[in-house]
Amino acid sequence: MPSMTPVDVGGAFLGAVFGEVFKIVEEVTIKNIEFKPHLNKLQLTLNQIAPIFEDIEKLNAVLDRPPIETKMFADKLEEGKRLVQKCAKVRRWNICAKPFYANKLIAFEKSLERFFNIEVTAQISRDSRKIQETVNVIDGRLERIETRVGGGGGVYKSNNTNGFVGCCSVPKVRGFVVGFEEPVREVKALLMSGGEQQVVVVSALGGCGKTTLAKMVCHDDEIRGMFKDNIFFVTAPKAPSLKVVIESLFERIGVQVPEFQTDEEAVYQLEDKLNQIGPYPILLVLDDVWSGWELLIEDLTTQIPEIKILVTSRFVFPRFESTYKLKLLGDKDAMALFRHSAFPKDGRSSIPDGLVDKIVRDCGGFPLALEVVGRSLRGQPMEIWKRTLKQWSEGKSIFSSDSNKEILIRLLSSVNSLDAMYKERYLDLASFPEDRRIPAMALIDMWVGLYNLDEDDEAAIAILHDLSMWRLVDQVGTRKEASEISGYYNEHFVTQHDLLRQLAIHQCSQEELIEKRKRLIIEIDGNDFPKRWIEQGQHSICPRLVSISTDERFSSNWHDMHLPEAEVLVLNIQARNYTLPQFMEKMDQLKVLIITKYGFSSSEIQNIRLLGYLSSLKRIRFEHVFISSISDSILKLRNLQKISFIMCEISEAFRKCTIQIPDMLPYLSEIVIDYCNDLVEFPACLCEIRSLKELSITNCHELVTIAEEFEKLENLKVLRLHACTKLLELPETIGSLKKLDFLDISDCVGMSKLPGQMGDLCGLRKIHMTGCRGLSELPLSVKGLEKLKSVTCDEETACLWQDYEDYLDDLEIHVHKEDVNLDWLHDN
Repeated sequence: MPSMTPVDVGGAFLGAVFGEVFKIVEEVTIKNIEFKPHLNKLQLTLNQIAPIFEDIEKLNAVLDRPPIETKMFADKLEEGKRLVQKCAKVRRWNICAKPFYANKLIAFEKSLERFFNIEVTAQISRDSRKIQETVNVIDGRLERIETRVGGGGGVYKSNNTNGFVGCCSVPKVRGFVVGFEEPVREVKALLMSGGEQQVVVVSALGGCGKTTLAKMVCHDDEIRGMFKDNIFFVTAPKAPSLKVVIESLFERIGVQVPEFQTDEEAVYQLEDKLNQIGPYPILLVLDDVWSGWELLIEDLTTQIPEIKILVTSRFVFPRFESTYKLKLLGDKDAMALFRHSAFPKDGRSSIPDGLVDKIVRDCGGFPLALEVVGRSLRGQPMEIWKRTLKQWSEGKSIFSSDSNKEILIRLLSSVNSLDAMYKERYLDLASFPEDRRIPAMALIDMWVGLYNLDEDDEAAIAILHDLSMWRLVDQVGTRKEASEISGYYNEHFVTQHDLLRQLAIHQCSQEELIEKRKRLIIEIDGNDFPKRWIEQGQHSICPRLVSISTDERFSSNWHDMHLPEAEVLVLNIQARNYTLPQFMEKMDQLKVLIITKYGFSSSEIQNIRLLGYLSSLKRIRFEHVFISSISDSILKLRNLQKISFIMCEISEAFRKCTIQIPDMLPYLSEIVIDYCNDLVEFPACLCEIRSLKELSITNCHELVTIAEEFEKLENLKVLRLHACTKLLELPETIGSLKKLDFLDISDCVGMSKLPGQMGDLCGLRKIHMTGCRGLSELPLSVKGLEKLKSVTCDEETACLWQDYEDYLDDLEIHVHKEDVNLDWLHDN
């Protein structure tokens, strides 16, 4: 590659620094051929960035801003100059230093790109908005002048004699708009409805069209008929401040802006000014509101009762009931928007429809992605379209293309607003496949292993709730009482948009050296292993979280890998037969193993003996797999605390189990068996686990009996037998469970009676028995349940308990009306 001439940088501040760096780069390139490719790449990057900084310096002069970015960039250039000078001192015979400094050059060049794409682009966006705001103010004042002197030019003429021209402050809707008919109608209905709700929130991720929707609502004839000229549109500052908003309102109104000392004073003066407007209500649009604004918005509505506030935000604010969650575009509208961006003349092209369909489908209805990707492919030959699609199918991120950086920046703004703890949890979600629901319990298992949550399920669910408030996940819950009453989250899931998952993977891969990454996320297509994995060979890499996804064609011929510090391993599989990777036997720090089979049929797991080597393992989760035997390898896991079987075939494995369990699993405290429809009889061998504290056997519709040996579970505190529809009765020996605190037999519709020894459960505090329609009476012994505080049931069963209220002084009977949501059954 020939030497490149540096572009001229107009600003004096940067010009000298650029000149010095280009000069030394050129000198070292000539003298030290070893670094030539890296230095040429650095020159290319500098040539691309330099003109942008020339524009920034000009913009700083216009806005009278200090040269913050140029100073920061000059410091980075100085850093680069020192690195290149060190490269110049490396001798050809120094084989150790050459790769070290080559990696340093690569990392520096990447850091330049990141600095430009995030810091600089964000500042340019802020400056542009500031200029646009100034232009809008000037336009508004000119329009008011034209209105007052009877000027034409298409300006909307106000009938307001007080000089307020709020509606003219609403920006126009520009560009191609599609798919907003229903959102406009629904948001308009919320604004025009009566009642006490003064605040309407439009919530969506950045780039979904929240601002466009708000503009369209403001320009709607019915809204203008209701609010007349009293519509004001303000972009909210990120830091909550009513003073800033109200100053902007005064400026839009066209009167002198007072000096406000406090938010309260600003609201008072605004109220006084708005009282001059007349009898019509007021609509204030606060665009792009960030978290932390809730109390200020409430203060404003409290002091100005006649105001309606339309908020657009990438967050959800639970305290405001009227929230409209803007959905992504449907297939038809997504295609229309993409075609307008890619083929602007008439939406037609020689590109085959099938190819266009696949590109649109991969954009997932995300408006910004459809527009940006469409523009990037506009006018490109078919080969470029095919290459783009091929790169995406091979796992290359949509964000990796320079032409798509706008999507990255907009989505990153939401992620970067998270604190470190939430950001880490968000990145962990990328461990699960796209277009799949993610079980909350799998995440809880993962987070207990990674972050020592002390098995606090509620804390983990709260994190998921907060991530949904930031629109980074969508929650899907199936049974309200399952979580709120019994603390059971096995029927609670989250889903995530594909672009958000891609963003998480992109962020995880920003560590230049794979050896330093916290997370290793690998997707194997067929048997094509990533090249870097094969090259890694026996070299150690040190992620704490490892996720490996394989498809139905995978043959389980694993390449070796050394993962000495991995604490969580997630295996996402699709093949009918799956062999665990041999390298697992060296993962002696592994705490959590999650194996999930996706698809209709279960998968048989081979090589399960490897689990015996995982001496640190505390949690195992099997989902949709066939386990032929509980081998002694599992029973050797002396640190195992929890094991879960979800939609598994396990009856044969337990039938074959003849090993004495008590001495083998001394710390196993929780077993979860859910939707295992081949389980007919509760395995007697599990009754030997004296350490067991929590047992959940739920939705096992073929379970008929529970062994009398159940009495051996002397430390059991929680027993869930929810929705075991064929279970006929509880064992009479259940009265031996003196430590049992909570019993859930809800939806056990086949159960006709409770055991006579129920009254011996002296520690029982809570019973959940909604849907036990077969019960006609309760045993007299329930009079002895002195510690019983709460019974949750339906109306019929409540009548049975009311006969014993005189004996149970502290008993509260909760009549529950079940609300079932089956959305979780559909994989997205």
